[in-house]
Amino acid sequence: MPLLQDIALMLGLAVFVLLAFQRLKIPTIIGFLVTGMIAGPYGFGLVHGGHDVEILAEIGVILLLFIIGMEFSLKTLQQIKNAVLIGGAIQVGLTIGLTAVLTNVLGFSRPEAVFAGFLFSLSSTAIVMKVLQEKGEVHSPHGKIALAILIFQDIIVVPMMLAAPLMAGKSANIGAELAWMLAKAAGVIAVVLLAARYVTPTLLYQVAKTKNKELFLMTILVICFSAAFLTSFAGLSLALGAFIAGLVISESEYSHQATGNILPFREVFASIFFISIGMLLDLRFLVNHLPVILGLTAAVLAGKFLAASAAGLVLKYPARVAFQGGLALFQVGEFAFILSRVGLDNGLINPEVNQYFLSISIISMAVTPFVLPRSESIACRILNLPITQRLNALGQKFNPLTNEADIRDMEDHLVIIGYGINGRNVARAARFANIPYTIIELNAQTVRQERANGEAIVFGDAVHSIILEHVNIHKARIAVVAISDPVATKTIIGNIRGLSQSIHLIIRTRTIGEISDHIRLGADEVIPEEFETSIEIFTRVLHKYLIPDGDIQEVIHEIRSDNYEMFCSDKAVPAQPRRRSPLAPVNVTSLRVSREQGGLLGRSMAENRIRNNYNIQVIGIHRDGDYLEDISPDTRIEMGDLLYVAGKSEDIRTFEQAVCGLQ
Repeated sequence: MPLLQDIALMLGLAVFVLLAFQRLKIPTIIGFLVTGMIAGPYGFGLVHGGHDVEILAEIGVILLLFIIGMEFSLKTLQQIKNAVLIGGAIQVGLTIGLTAVLTNVLGFSRPEAVFAGFLFSLSSTAIVMKVLQEKGEVHSPHGKIALAILIFQDIIVVPMMLAAPLMAGKSANIGAELAWMLAKAAGVIAVVLLAARYVTPTLLYQVAKTKNKELFLMTILVICFSAAFLTSFAGLSLALGAFIAGLVISESEYSHQATGNILPFREVFASIFFISIGMLLDLRFLVNHLPVILGLTAAVLAGKFLAASAAGLVLKYPARVAFQGGLALFQVGEFAFILSRVGLDNGLINPEVNQYFLSISIISMAVTPFVLPRSESIACRILNLPITQRLNALGQKFNPLTNEADIRDMEDHLVIIGYGINGRNVARAARFANIPYTIIELNAQTVRQERANGEAIVFGDAVHSIILEHVNIHKARIAVVAISDPVATKTIIGNIRGLSQSIHLIIRTRTIGEISDHIRLGADEVIPEEFETSIEIFTRVLHKYLIPDGDIQEVIHEIRSDNYEMFCSDKAVPAQPRRRSPLAPVNVTSLRVSREQGGLLGRSMAENRIRNNYNIQVIGIHRDGDYLEDISPDTRIEMGDLLYVAGKSEDIRTFEQAVCGLQ
């Protein structure tokens, strides 16, 4: 079977390539692309069934867009619509415009130039989100910019696919064709809304009631591929149908289970898709045209960086953050490969241009994992250039909602940097304790809303000393840094210590690995979220084992004073563990008297000799809405009583059989 042989060769080669790439910390997607280059017709020619591989790759695309549709629920899109629509439209629009102008100068026709802009306007969701997750920067300011724009790109790729045949002039009456396309799209949207509200929830509920995992999985796949087939039958793209099917599922309560079931299939077929893309790249073409390709790649990276940075500035982020967002989005993405196939089918690009596109795209994707972790330092270097210093100054002057007099008069106050969940909680505690405080926040919309609510909040980037001076950091007693950007946090610590050596500096961090660096830079206390959660969990566990509160607090103090080493190294565990209280095995539980067994009903505690016979103690009874806590030897057990008993687990189970009839 040639297809089975091709799959075995592709995936087997991918295993060895990915193992090598993992050691070099290169993203998996690049490993798949390299696998395709090696196995493809321009490499060693290991794969022969090209058409069959393309079919499998098409399934990967369908599942990829189906998962994205499930992740992008209509409600989620509504909540972040401003950042998505404004930032995404600016980035995509500027990239298309810059690319179209450049390619038109190079001799491309207008439709070809615009389509080239389509290709280069898309960025890699898979690579960017993977790197941001590994660095813990998904919720950082530049991470939010990247996420919003990526969502817009993932949605806009579908209209781009629909527009390609019209741009190619395959219709004698473009106006009529466009109207017909819009009518079909409107019909599809209507079907989606009706299915999401009336059909799919009922169907999935009936299937879920069977508790049959295989049936549930088959139903999800049928919905996915049926929607893809219907849109294809109507003249639209398979990808559009898969995306719409995902949106339908996302509106139901079964979307998470559906995602979990489909994800393994998507990973397998999507890997084949990326391998198939790598197979298309002609390595000899890349080598023969390397200088031109490198020059064009540099132009694409610079243009996309400028477009994404401009979007960040329009969204009212400081220049540093906007530049970091631009560095996150300067590569070409995986959906551009899908779009390029549409362009080839409609004659908007020829095979030679497609080779240039593939070479540029793969190089840009390979560069991203090395640039993105260093985006902070690169952005700061860009800010030091004369041409960008004016932008930085303008960003710092934007502070329309600050009461200057109130800020200047503050002293012995609390400065909160970052107004996320942790920052909000600190502010609530300060209000409750009547402690004066001010807040520094990067999100201009949050600043406007909270200032209207009476908060002493300032818009600005705390990595710049001018912002810290503005809030009188040198007169404050305490500063709390509660942001999700680890690189910016280090810069802020250094700047605060440069302005004040006496202020008490508390840092919130995500992981324990950042503690030593923060303390070395001048932090007084560093609180890692993940280990504080662990402390809360094991504190409750120790309470259930009746460990004395004093001993628990002593353990907590030891853990915190030793920078949480107990959680990181087995060597930190005491050689002689603390003894449990002799009462530790005692449990307290409640039992409902539901049947008579053993002659306990209607008899007193003394007559039943519960303590002697069962080795447990009845400490309370809930009866007819009243709670009886004074249990005497004369107290009787009645049907329906809720008994609160204390004792060892095995003794309680024996007594439970007597009053509840359990076997």
